[in-house]
Amino acid sequence: MEKIQTNAYDYKAILNEGEEISLEQFKGKKLLIVNTASECYFTPQYLELQALYEQFSAEGFEVLAFPCNDFGGQEPGDNKQIKQFCNSMFGITFPLFEKINVLGENAHPLFRFLQNKHTTCYSGRDIEWNFTKFLINRAGEPEAMFSSAVSPLDEQISKWIIS
Repeated sequence: MEKIQTNAYDYKAILNEGEEISLEQFKGKKLLIVNTASECYFTPQYLELQALYEQFSAEGFEVLAFPCNDFGGQEPGDNKQIKQFCNSMFGITFPLFEKINVLGENAHPLFRFLQNKHTTCYSGRDIEWNFTKFLINRAGEPEAMFSSAVSPLDEQISKWIIS
């Protein structure tokens, strides 16, 4: 039985280039963790995520993007193709991780944690689509989950970042 973690910083993930990192390196920062896809109606949110990152990164804020192909096959590319797309189309400078699963038995442990009923952002439902956003406080605790339809530039998110 998998141990129930209480802190997002306890997890490791592999960056798009293949380097495994501990999320502990973001300790003390507020995080927006998002599952992304290159061929989704919401893909233009990459621009909004980049704008949010540029506006607040100096204040201890990070965007962590996790491409996934779980919804409608909307992330068919490999890691190299995904990075090239994100850089050429949106000029992202925030961390981009390798393509993962966010649902089911093959879900990345971080996303299992974020959807666990023991977290404070538990909504009683699974991630429903690409560009679902999780807000993680400076202690590494999940505080909120926003659907794909909520813009990264929504006032609720920016108010949370500066609070």
